[in-house]
Amino acid sequence: MKYIENHEKEEGCIFCNALAKTDDEKNLIITRGEKAFVIVNLYPYTSGHIMVAPMAHKPSLELLDPETRAEMMELVSQAMVVLKQIYHPQAFNVGANIGEAAGAGVPDHVHMHIVPRWNGDTNFMSTLGETRVLPESLEETYQRIREGFQK
Repeated sequence: MKYIENHEKEEGCIFCNALAKTDDEKNLIITRGEKAFVIVNLYPYTSGHIMVAPMAHKPSLELLDPETRAEMMELVSQAMVVLKQIYHPQAFNVGANIGEAAGAGVPDHVHMHIVPRWNGDTNFMSTLGETRVLPESLEETYQRIREGFQK
């Protein structure tokens, strides 16, 4: 409830806005690479749902240089290792919704989702109530995953 009441929707690109700020903890940026970064999803599907995005504001993967695409994939792989250590998921959904028709919530800045999954993690709350119940706050998710990246 605190998150819903206190969260203001910003104008512009959420990824570019977060990158422009220096307080990574407040903006939930877990780690910054040279060309890409990892950030907690503000509207997670499950606990540990994070995203990898390029620093370049581009709408699709093929518009990025090869070095950026490679760094993004390395960050996705590293994220999966960290998430396995912290959350012990049984599986992952990893992917990108490229373009509005594909369901991209931020269609102008390509990003990849890493979603930890467990058998039976879809329950009546998300199926019937269109509501998700998460056992930890976004700030707690951030702290746990950031510590994992720093090891």
